[in-house]
Amino acid sequence: MIPIRDMSVGEFGAYVATLLKQAGIDVTLTGGSCVSIYTHNKFTSNDLDFINNGIVAHRMIVKALTSNGFEVKDRYLKHPDGDFYVEFPSGPLMVGGEYITKTDTIDFATGTLKILTPTDCVKDRLSHFFFWKDHQGLDQAVAVAKSNVIDIDKISLWAENEGLTDEFERIRHLF
Repeated sequence: MIPIRDMSVGEFGAYVATLLKQAGIDVTLTGGSCVSIYTHNKFTSNDLDFINNGIVAHRMIVKALTSNGFEVKDRYLKHPDGDFYVEFPSGPLMVGGEYITKTDTIDFATGTLKILTPTDCVKDRLSHFFFWKDHQGLDQAVAVAKSNVIDIDKISLWAENEGLTDEFERIRHLF
């Protein structure tokens, strides 16, 4: 196995997801780490946000990871051999007001990682731009779109359902 200190964000995410899967816990990676993976580290994140796809108490997630060497640091978990922080925001898996029902999986030497699709990753980053005026979110959305196949019509429909049609049309040319 790859030493934890040498794992990429994707390898570490797959390692965490595999440990949790062995404990009967199903999670999906969201947030900035998806951007790191989909842009081949053009944008980096040491914070991995996983959404619990089931009805498992947070203490069970903590138990599964601490029994594998992770330590609790504030609201995060961290393995002492690595630089990555793991967090479990409350679910369900959503982008804005839209429930996410389809995810992708990526296989790494350390396991299999369930992750937002590139299209949903773009929506997630656009939500940061639209709702919190985070311009890096727009840059990240564009970078993911340029490095992956996305469904611009689904993004447009999402923006419409969020009441953001005009805002999206102003930036659509970037995609």
